[in-house]
Amino acid sequence: MPELRKEPVSGRWVIIASERSARPTDFKSTPQPIKSNFCPFCEGNEAKTPPEIMAYREKGTKANTRGWRVRVVPNKFPALQIEGEQNKRGEGIYDMMNGIGAHEVIIESPKHVLSLTALDNGSVEEVLWCYRDRLIDLKKDKRFVYGLLFKNVGVAAGASLEHSHSQLIVTPIVPQQVINEMAGAETFYKYRGRCLFCDMIQQEIATDSRIVILAENFVAFTPFASRFPFETWILPRTHDSHFENLQKLEIEELANVLKNTLIRLESALEFPPYNYIIHTTPFHINESEYYHWHIEIIPRVINIAGFEWGTGFYINPMPPEKAAKFLRNTGCA
Repeated sequence: MPELRKEPVSGRWVIIASERSARPTDFKSTPQPIKSNFCPFCEGNEAKTPPEIMAYREKGTKANTRGWRVRVVPNKFPALQIEGEQNKRGEGIYDMMNGIGAHEVIIESPKHVLSLTALDNGSVEEVLWCYRDRLIDLKKDKRFVYGLLFKNVGVAAGASLEHSHSQLIVTPIVPQQVINEMAGAETFYKYRGRCLFCDMIQQEIATDSRIVILAENFVAFTPFASRFPFETWILPRTHDSHFENLQKLEIEELANVLKNTLIRLESALEFPPYNYIIHTTPFHINESEYYHWHIEIIPRVINIAGFEWGTGFYINPMPPEKAAKFLRNTGCA
């Protein structure tokens, strides 16, 4: 029989409809190639992107030339622009403001690699350091209050270039989904006096049925009310509200956990399109006792249809317990 499960942070309900699909192999997808004869992200094509904002480079090399390892550039077609002021205003009952913000692309390798998993651990660490550095820099701008780091892989996940890259969009308002998550976590904290995410981690470790990777400082698991087949979250085991608080040893371990989780997903589902999103606390909140930064990895192996759009319910045909077991047993380098 299908189950209705409630996600404790946002309060949304999910239908776990296991009768719809009995085998993990039912979710394997055929990758759609992104057709292009030219890649502006490859080393040597620096002039084909906007001028770099920052880069980790070999000593002695100049900006916007060869010699970089990770490179950050403005998005050529930005969702928001960095110049200007908010200019909040209204039109009757409608509110509006100027579309200021930042939209940056983190190019993860000078080589034309298609996946973060093709990089060695040291290179993945540098990508994470780059995420951290950009958040720390942009939070100094008092016009901005929230930074969302995300990665789109594959056409179905919204990628327009196949060269492995991530994006950062910084906004002048806190997104509603983040507000909802924080409100749910705060309600739990006021009632229990504990962080909901910390409790979730302890329960997942104790239950052990949804754990994918358990490391010293991080845990990867398929959430109890997973919206999508093989949805996986990565959380620090010690409470931390801001991703940009990460320190050296934590980044080393997180790079390994993130890469190995993605390797398992790519192996299990034969290189599916996916998104990952880093949820962190807004810039203007110094520390939060109730919100816990985390990474959500969402394979794009099923379609969202009318019922989901009309109700906010998600229908997941793969129980997270079954998905976690399959990922744990999947070979990982």
